[in-house]
Amino acid sequence: MKKFNLILLSLVISIGAIAQKTQKPVLHGKHWMAITGKPLAATAGAMTFQKGGNAVDAACAMLAATSTMWDVLSWGGETQALIYNPKTKKVIAINALGVAPTGATADFFKEKGMKYPPQFGPLAAVTPGTPGGLLTMLAEYGTLSLKEVLAPAMELAAGYPIEAQTADAMERGKDRIKEWPYSKKVFLPHLGEEREAPEAGEIFVQKDLLATLTKMVEAEQEALKKKKSRKEAIYAAYDRFYKGDIAKEIVRGAREQGGLFTEADLANWKVKIEEPLMTNYRGIDVYKLQQWTQGPVLLQTLNILENFDLKSMGYNTTQYIHTLYQSMNLAFADRDFYYGDPAFAPEEPMQGLLSKAYAKERMKLINPTKNDPNIGPGDPYPFEGKKNPYLDLLKDWGKSQTSLNNFTPKVPVLDQQYIEDFTAGTTSVEAADAEGWVVSITPSGGWVPAVIAGNTGVGMSQRMQSFVTDPKENPFNVVEPGKRPRVTLTPSMALKDGKPFLSFAKQAGDEQDQNLIQFFLNVVEFGMNVQEAAEAANFKTYQMFSSFGDHERKNGALTLNSQMPDWTRKELKEMGYHLSYEDRTSGPINAIFFDWKHGSFWGGSSNHGEDYGIGW
Repeated sequence: MKKFNLILLSLVISIGAIAQKTQKPVLHGKHWMAITGKPLAATAGAMTFQKGGNAVDAACAMLAATSTMWDVLSWGGETQALIYNPKTKKVIAINALGVAPTGATADFFKEKGMKYPPQFGPLAAVTPGTPGGLLTMLAEYGTLSLKEVLAPAMELAAGYPIEAQTADAMERGKDRIKEWPYSKKVFLPHLGEEREAPEAGEIFVQKDLLATLTKMVEAEQEALKKKKSRKEAIYAAYDRFYKGDIAKEIVRGAREQGGLFTEADLANWKVKIEEPLMTNYRGIDVYKLQQWTQGPVLLQTLNILENFDLKSMGYNTTQYIHTLYQSMNLAFADRDFYYGDPAFAPEEPMQGLLSKAYAKERMKLINPTKNDPNIGPGDPYPFEGKKNPYLDLLKDWGKSQTSLNNFTPKVPVLDQQYIEDFTAGTTSVEAADAEGWVVSITPSGGWVPAVIAGNTGVGMSQRMQSFVTDPKENPFNVVEPGKRPRVTLTPSMALKDGKPFLSFAKQAGDEQDQNLIQFFLNVVEFGMNVQEAAEAANFKTYQMFSSFGDHERKNGALTLNSQMPDWTRKELKEMGYHLSYEDRTSGPINAIFFDWKHGSFWGGSSNHGEDYGIGW
């Protein structure tokens, strides 16, 4: 009998292992799905759904919570979103990226001996975008009041048990934090002790931020008392943040610490509701934000890959990795030269870059047996009937940048600082509801160590570093007052047969679109469910100019999962790749799959860090 019980137990364990193929289970829901980078923030989304809110309300509540918890972003950062509106059956793009302040010119930074705007400090900040983005999304597409949506974040600001990841980031960054008086006051409550940051589990209180959020809610409630509409009342909070006493304190605090913000910079800034860019991949419409993000890279890469039979190559085979690596590099080279803020001249050649004919032309450059470390931008202008005005710059492109960027065959070195810059974190927010609203957000900016702007509790952005100062590198992305930098932040959405199919996003700088495209192909080409695709081993290329730090490019550098077999490693080395390995290469990705056959949601929540989802 004992032997039989052991056999039965073994059988049960085996069946369980087969049923549970992933480290985290798939999330299932019929009514709604809420996924983001922190368990408490996902709970804020669930609480908002339980109040009767829609996916936009819940996404705003999660965004507010993650900003309050300093999940590698804060309230002074930037917000980028895609929203599917079931009433119009259209995908909407939200551009809530701040702009370079008055005085932030290329000459200004050059005169200070800087090749690029700095990574940290008051001169790294664009104007705050997240408050405006949240308020605009809520006013235009939500259903609840600002008071209801901000309630979880305000409770967190009043004091929540801080998690180790954020607390330890404060402790690691304390030397820099001490340079900024308002940051020191918030992040280092134990000054003079051996550990000056909060401990994990300590109740972390942010009185100034709570006061700022309270002022925004007060502005809304006062407007409602004056018989203003729900939308008008939310925009009253918007005005108080960008034109009222909150704005005045942000500007005062920023300038006191050496920043450039003016009151006019905040008052004149506006959230943009835009048309997203789109391509069709094997019958699936894939949407990304415009070229002020790196999002079109994914669309360009899909256009190239459509010309290959990826499924027959097999998941993560040598040929698959090589083909995808080369295709991405072609698109990233175009990103590095042609992407920038479309509100400023010159006009980016996006029609040509996203044309299927241009993709076929670029595809011809792929050597099936070798990596090409010298790949550069193409010429998309003929594919929109124009002549390229930058052919002279393209001839010498890449030779003025630092380190390995002169395209020599040196062995790339992935030092710790480079990896930290390349994979600079953010978070993602995914939400969907039974009515049909879908939201995908990749917010960021104002991560620890951040400069807090005066007595507002608002951490300032570090996004200025994504600009360049030399038009030879990218004539479309040269820093200029009022201009948005070309950022890495890139939510994704896909529709099939006119209905939502996938909503997906991830954190980590220049990794974002290269991991997102592998996630997408895992589902579309290799039949993985959303959690399997989120956890599946990806690879990483560094053969593009980093959007952070010294903007380095590491030609031929390829990070593989540690479990990659020896023969694949050998073949890739023979093709000219310089290999490194990581135990986990899957993301972190958060996503929602729409199961129209059964009328339900499948949620995938990253197994990387603290990402968490709740469905009902």
